[in-house]
Amino acid sequence: MTSATQNLDSMTQSDQNAAHAASDDAAQWTRILNNYRDPRFGRSLFEIAVTLVPFVALWVMSWAAIQTGYWWTLPVLWLVAALFQVRLFLIQHDCGHGSFFRNRKLNDWIGRCLGVLTLTPYDFWRRSHALHHASTGHLDRRGFGDIDTLTVREFKELPFGGRLKYRLYRHPLVLFGIGPAYLFILRQRIPVGLIGSPPSAWFSTMATNAAIVGVVGGVIWLVGWQSFLLVQLPITALAGSIGVWLFYVQHQFEDTVWAREGDWDLHEAALHGSSHYDLPKVLRWFTANIGVHHVHHLCSRIPYYNLQKVLREHPDLSQVSRLTLFESFRCVRLVLWCEEQRQLISFRDARAMA
Repeated sequence: MTSATQNLDSMTQSDQNAAHAASDDAAQWTRILNNYRDPRFGRSLFEIAVTLVPFVALWVMSWAAIQTGYWWTLPVLWLVAALFQVRLFLIQHDCGHGSFFRNRKLNDWIGRCLGVLTLTPYDFWRRSHALHHASTGHLDRRGFGDIDTLTVREFKELPFGGRLKYRLYRHPLVLFGIGPAYLFILRQRIPVGLIGSPPSAWFSTMATNAAIVGVVGGVIWLVGWQSFLLVQLPITALAGSIGVWLFYVQHQFEDTVWAREGDWDLHEAALHGSSHYDLPKVLRWFTANIGVHHVHHLCSRIPYYNLQKVLREHPDLSQVSRLTLFESFRCVRLVLWCEEQRQLISFRDARAMA
């Protein structure tokens, strides 16, 4: 018994030493990455232009295809337009981190304008997203900009109705289909769910809603409401699903990092609790390098067009928490955090453990 206890204590001490070393390593990377923070004004304007202009052009082409009867082209036009809308959201995302321009006011106003096109109230989203960055991987501070994730113990303690509700929420059709459409079309019209929301968050949301009504009204006046819905709804639904999928795989992978208060470390959670979603080059462009998410969480002030430069100059980072496109599809089954194994597992795995 004494020998076993000593071995257990030795293993615990070893784990603690490894955790401290990993934390120190992650903090060291943060200091290195500060060298990549500076945005370039001309490059940022260029990124907006090559995203916004094609998005508008694809929207007009979709409307023209409806008017001329070229219905067979619409699925491709919708998909590509949705990818450009995702890219607009990611520019807004960088503005929210203050990383797209040096000037804070310029970041904010560009972000607010893009929020009308992405259906995302900028100031409210920025506050919620900052909380997500400050608490990522923290089991005691879940619920801010996260995919809802229960531990195995929490799931088992739920009544039947609660377990059924969680299973439905985690179903791919809900998580990547119904949920994103609800989130972007309805949920984000009212700034609820954020504790201590300042008046500016409400004002931003209502101002965004008013601007959306104005833009939508103007477009409907030009093309008619039927054509507007036939073009915009599929684009919004596809863009929402792609966006939620990207956010999902950035934190919901098997060997991600979650910890309780006392064991949680911000830098460790950023480096190892966020994935490197290594996408093909064309998808990296459309998704504005958001797949380099571990680097982004370590230093959110790096503009997205500098993230690939980080990986080229520091190749060690390219292998940390790496997920390929094919590997990422397996993450859908990972739904519960096992505190004993320190990894995400499936419902089937949880039943086998029981």
